[in-house]
Amino acid sequence: MRRLGWPLTALVLSSLLLGLVGCSSSTPAGSTSGSGTASGTPDTAKKLKVGVVFDRGGLGDKSFNDSAWRGIQRAEKELGIEVAKVESKEEKDYETNLMAMADQGMDLVIAVGLNQGKALQKVAPDYPDTKFAIVDGQVEAPNVRMLKFKEEEGSFLVGYLAGLMTKTGKVGFVGGMELDLIKKFQYGFAAGVKTARADGELLPAKYTGNWDNIDSAKVAANLLFDSGADIVYHAAGRAGLGVIRAAEEKKLWAIGVDSDQDAEAPGFVLTSMVKKVDEAVFATITELSKGEFTAGEKMYTLADNGVGTSEFTQTKDKIGEANIAKLEEIKAKIVSGEIKVPATEAEYTAFLETLRK
Repeated sequence: MRRLGWPLTALVLSSLLLGLVGCSSSTPAGSTSGSGTASGTPDTAKKLKVGVVFDRGGLGDKSFNDSAWRGIQRAEKELGIEVAKVESKEEKDYETNLMAMADQGMDLVIAVGLNQGKALQKVAPDYPDTKFAIVDGQVEAPNVRMLKFKEEEGSFLVGYLAGLMTKTGKVGFVGGMELDLIKKFQYGFAAGVKTARADGELLPAKYTGNWDNIDSAKVAANLLFDSGADIVYHAAGRAGLGVIRAAEEKKLWAIGVDSDQDAEAPGFVLTSMVKKVDEAVFATITELSKGEFTAGEKMYTLADNGVGTSEFTQTKDKIGEANIAKLEEIKAKIVSGEIKVPATEAEYTAFLETLRK
């Protein structure tokens, strides 16, 4: 009888415990916590869940990834979204990280960087109810938005300024991965230099082959500085911080990229080509929150302030109002279409021909 009585007692206790749990209040994942509104009406609004998968440069790159993160943080503050993030250590991590975000029930997953394109091309069809956005990548799918930029236009502006400011007449460029995307920075910059100074010399471009090795970019920059360049522009993500360090040590100028990097070495970063990834990310989240998300390509240009220069907070006195005015004139010509900025080597070669006429 004792052995029969014990399981019965346990069963009763278990039932009581389950009943207590069933009566307790809980907040479903993704829902707004709290007891409700001031009037006592339950608050059942579902928070938008946004996941972000960073490229290999990761947070703290002071450039591309950090810019995307600023957009996420703004949406978290202003729109009340829930956020999940993951940093990718290797390229093989992209697909796994994207799937993990989708599996967590994110409403929107943002892939930062074109290197995630192949992975997203595989993942997106398997999660048709999840929205995705990729910065710079080309993924055509009914649930994917591609955030693109006219990097060559912003690069033309900083190149033009470099042409005005160089004393040696020689400038350089350090890129990360040698991709068509980074060529847009290179040739836009070169075209700007040549527009400002016909006899300006662009030393052979250097590529680090990565986005995160600061030392390799510093070595590349020093080679350019030692070859006579007094201004070096980088488009190398976190690695590009090495270019800025080299410029500071040489007491010369670097040009930053993506984020405003002017304060990284005050007085030694002439300007930065600012690419408004943060604005594009925030706009995408805002549109999704309003039910206005659309797939396909979304292009950000100089005309809509999607790219541009920093505010020259560290170097305005050195640049001078006259040069800033010239830069504004060039900007207006790009926006109007009078100047068509090259984005490829072939376009750059053709552009040089127009300058000789």
